[in-house]
Amino acid sequence: MRLIEVQSPGLFTTVQDLGRDGFGPIGVSPSGAADPTALRLGNRLVGNAEGAAALEMTLLGGTFVFPQGGMIALAGGDFETSIPLWTARDLPPAQTLRIGPARSGARCYLCVRGGIAVPLVMGSASTHVMSGLGGLEGRPLRKGDVLRVGPQPLTPSKGTISPGVLQQLAPRKVLRTTDGPQHHWFSANEFYRTVYRVSEDSNRVGIRLQGPAMTLPNSGHMITEGVTLGAIQVPQNGQPVILFVEQQTTGGYPKIANVISADIPSLGQLRPGDEIRFERIEIAEARRLLRRQEALFQ
Repeated sequence: MRLIEVQSPGLFTTVQDLGRDGFGPIGVSPSGAADPTALRLGNRLVGNAEGAAALEMTLLGGTFVFPQGGMIALAGGDFETSIPLWTARDLPPAQTLRIGPARSGARCYLCVRGGIAVPLVMGSASTHVMSGLGGLEGRPLRKGDVLRVGPQPLTPSKGTISPGVLQQLAPRKVLRTTDGPQHHWFSANEFYRTVYRVSEDSNRVGIRLQGPAMTLPNSGHMITEGVTLGAIQVPQNGQPVILFVEQQTTGGYPKIANVISADIPSLGQLRPGDEIRFERIEIAEARRLLRRQEALFQ
């Protein structure tokens, strides 16, 4: 049995796969990788299924020992380490892998051939900290944790990813959106002309933005209703919040827009202080962009 020993867990490192869709009606949001594109590509590099569980590191990596060795790949944000990004590497037995702070982006995925083997909850290994579900019983890694690696897959490793594909899938700072249910409550010009700054208070639940306060009609009061991943709520302070992978499943604030599916991975690489803005597109275009993105994976 292959293991990973955690010498240092980093700032906020969790086990993530592609999440547990379909449980919103009972109050459980999907969770899963904040940057699913990086997770999928990283798993392809080592020959795993795209949704295999990996370690998601946020802003600061960690130190991990591989007593039996193994094949790994790092995907996502560029973190300080001796292992090149987007390339599969074989580690010899007893190898120690040290991963430092992020040089760009916010999250990096440590994908291991075989995947991280933890019990599934509602069909997923993903750690959902808000509800205490998933990998390591719903908490981030701690020093001294020992993780099991799953059985070797039959699929060969890919080794590297085409630079052209990586460029086309690179995170964006201009996020494309479709209209939210209450978009007519607001001035579209005010929203789409504003450059917003990502707040220090952002996390996997929501990405809080800072900019000129938006004007809310009727004091922003409305009947609570279901909300979706990527919905942009405007609370009473007028500062938009993008609902993220550990979002609540209902909300009582108006939603001006929704980040399109193809741009959700970009949200996972936003870090405090980043500046972003929004671009409105039609739903048909959003679908076309998602189909194009999926074609790149093929």
